[in-house]
Amino acid sequence: MAPQGIMGIDQCIPSSRGCASTGKIRAMQLTMENTGQANRISGYAVGQVTINEQVYVGTTVVTPDVLWAEWDPVRPADLTVDHLEHLLELKPEIVLIGTGQRQHFPPRELMVRAVQAGVGIEAMTTEAACRTYNVLIAENRRVVATLFMIEPGDG
Repeated sequence: MAPQGIMGIDQCIPSSRGCASTGKIRAMQLTMENTGQANRISGYAVGQVTINEQVYVGTTVVTPDVLWAEWDPVRPADLTVDHLEHLLELKPEIVLIGTGQRQHFPPRELMVRAVQAGVGIEAMTTEAACRTYNVLIAENRRVVATLFMIEPGDG
């Protein structure tokens, strides 16, 4: 039986974003090629993300070789240029921002600062950010993913 708040595959009518019959997000197990010692996202569900088989429950920043758990800010709307500056210290070529169940765009000043630094910045759902991160590390790209948790009723 799935933990409370996480739908089992057999308990819902699948849709591209979860369960069409209940509207709940399904837990997702990700599988990918061996990427050596790089941090890999192996799953996500409401309120959590799994990296290297360890579950994290707060905003998480992950690169192939760095992991910051329970990073401030808590919500995408709380992101500031100062937060972006900390991410830029990791020397990424792209920053992914997983904004929860729905896509939320960061403030304009963050986008401008990323462009000034010559770094790509992409906002997407946390689900999409997890998948994209894994693809990019498999390509040996210098990626930073900032993952805000998917919350019940997120939107």
